[in-house]
Amino acid sequence: MKSIDLNCDMGESFGAYTLGMDAEAIRHITSANVACGYHAGDARVMYRTVQMAKENGVAVGAHPGYPDLAGFGRRKMECTPGEIRDYVIYQAGALRAFCDAHGVALQHVKPHGSLYNESVGNEPMLRALIGAVARIDRRLVYLALGGAQAPLVGRIAEEAGIRVAFEAFPDRAYTPDGKLAPRSMPGAVIEDPEEASARALLMAREGKVIATDGTVLEMELHTLCVHGDNPAAVALVKRIRGVLEKDGIRVAPLGTFIGC
Repeated sequence: MKSIDLNCDMGESFGAYTLGMDAEAIRHITSANVACGYHAGDARVMYRTVQMAKENGVAVGAHPGYPDLAGFGRRKMECTPGEIRDYVIYQAGALRAFCDAHGVALQHVKPHGSLYNESVGNEPMLRALIGAVARIDRRLVYLALGGAQAPLVGRIAEEAGIRVAFEAFPDRAYTPDGKLAPRSMPGAVIEDPEEASARALLMAREGKVIATDGTVLEMELHTLCVHGDNPAAVALVKRIRGVLEKDGIRVAPLGTFIGC
């Protein structure tokens, strides 16, 4: 039986401000990418999100970003590879402490926002990111955008001695070169559950993504992501999981099948 992970960005509330519908969405996913305080989240939110993941049998991953609360980590920052390495170690280390407090394992590390997008095909950034994960714990899985950059990411991860998982986004449009369409582009964020679930099924079953110009992009995929700040996040993850399981695809945390 083919397996696929379904992940969602979570823990993005901050102080008195609530973002996303984590308590509802978490019932339908298998892995949670938890904000670590730099682009969103704080100590109390991190504690509660890990606790909630444990209660729902959902695997936990760190979602480190640039130190950019005001811009939600989506603005470009000029940082050295050393700074990027240290930002990731700092944030993932903090979340790992909350995992330890709840008796759960940290499963993966996935960069957030601009840190994620700027690393696509960028070897110095990828080496900093993947190197940071290897320094934390080589049992962790590194999540990266699937597609044309996969061979580069795979080579760097192999050299670092860690596993890598490639992901796709059913709720985001793709450019013909395999990158996520800028959010400023009309239609970049998909909120229709039927459209998103049809895209998810094509991604999981055939490893294919349809770009904005109709180009069919083929890629190896292990996990599908729905953005937690998407207004339709709960409806999306619920519908996507239902469609995948109806098609005979096992939806399970990465740790149960990656590298097996």
